Amino acid sequence: MSIQVVRTTDGWWVESGTGRLHRVDTDADTTGALLAHRSAVQEAAARAAADPDAGRSAAEAELLSPITTPCRVVAQMVNYRSHAVDSGFDPDTVPPAFFRKASGSVSGPYQDIVRPSHVHFLDYEVELGLVMGANVPVGTEVTDSTLSEYVAALVVANDVSARDLQLPKTQFYESKSYPTFTPLGPRLLLVDADDLARFPDLRLTLKVNGTTRQDHTATDMIVRPARALTLLARFQTLDPGDVLLTGTPGGTALKSPGKLLATLAALMPPHKRWQKFFARQQANPHYLKDGDAITARIATDDGELDLGEQRTVVRAR
Repeated sequence: MSIQVVRTTDGWWVESGTGRLHRVDTDADTTGALLAHRSAVQEAAARAAADPDAGRSAAEAELLSPITTPCRVVAQMVNYRSHAVDSGFDPDTVPPAFFRKASGSVSGPYQDIVRPSHVHFLDYEVELGLVMGANVPVGTEVTDSTLSEYVAALVVANDVSARDLQLPKTQFYESKSYPTFTPLGPRLLLVDADDLARFPDLRLTLKVNGTTRQDHTATDMIVRPARALTLLARFQTLDPGDVLLTGTPGGTALKSPGKLLATLAALMPPHKRWQKFFARQQANPHYLKDGDAITARIATDDGELDLGEQRTVVRAR
């Protein structure tokens, strides 16, 4: 059974079904340490179940990212069929790919997203984060039946992306690693094997100023978690508290220009190609603007698994 955990400046808390906070009695100062002290979390969960209306309201608390830093933040690229189509790829042949984000980009679930002054095409990507609860050494093979031995929790993420840096420079690390470009939380949803079996039922939604931009379940995912971790573990070690972002569904501001335009663009010198591309993007109203309010949520439709909802606002630096 899943357990909803949140973090504040004064510790870790289990959130009851009525939105009340029950302290976790632990000295853990990192996410990895908290996950190692599971018994303390379970004790707090038992108190929350016995008296769900006790304690202060989560709505009144200042919630921090439930993922502490430094940590590894790894992400899967083009891992939803709908996003592959949007990006001009064949979802049946797009290869699995990973990239890193700086952990300095991690921010809280209600913090502002700060747009650097030189970034003009800022995009959103709601993503489901897998939080490691055990070491994943190089060479590990993960299966659906052993997934819960490695993945201890799930978290909502927004993989904020500066497209005008990412595309011309083919530079994922810089374009996705500015401070506040990885809002995480609000909840660290601790899960077991039965919860992970419902992974495909999780629905990812993102709205900008109340208008839905992304809305898909994880059934749209191309490379599922067990396979993704096995591929990643060919070359990358993961430790407790590290996060794997599993890709975003279709609906981002960035879209493929279409085959004909792509063919014509290929005939141009690179600097002219991107000049033309971003000139067309100027007419795209979906890129994030200063003052835009973003809500990102992940949950099953029946509410049995609920990672909570982020609420962030874009601000210019």
